Amino acid sequence: MLAKKTSKNQLTLPKEVVKEFPDVDYFDVKVKDNKIFLVPVKITPLDSTLERVRAKIGKRGITEKDVDEAIKWARRK
Repeated sequence: MLAKKTSKNQLTLPKEVVKEFPDVDYFDVKVKDNKIFLVPVKITPLDSTLERVRAKIGKRGITEKDVDEAIKWARRK
C-alpha cells in the first residue's frame, strides 16, 4: 500500500488500514531506524481516568494516610 504526502505534509491512510482501526481517531507517531510507526491512541477525559484510579485504589484498601506515607517515603533523601 502506498500513501502520498501532500504539499501540506499530510498523509491519507489507505482504506484497508483505516478499517483495522474503526474507533481510533489519534495515532502516536514515532520514528525509529528511518521508519515511521503509527500507534493507535485512545483519548479519555481526565476526570474519567481519575475516577478509575480512585476506584482501583479503593478496591485495594489504600487510604489517604497510606498515600501520604508513600509520598514522604519517596521524597526522602
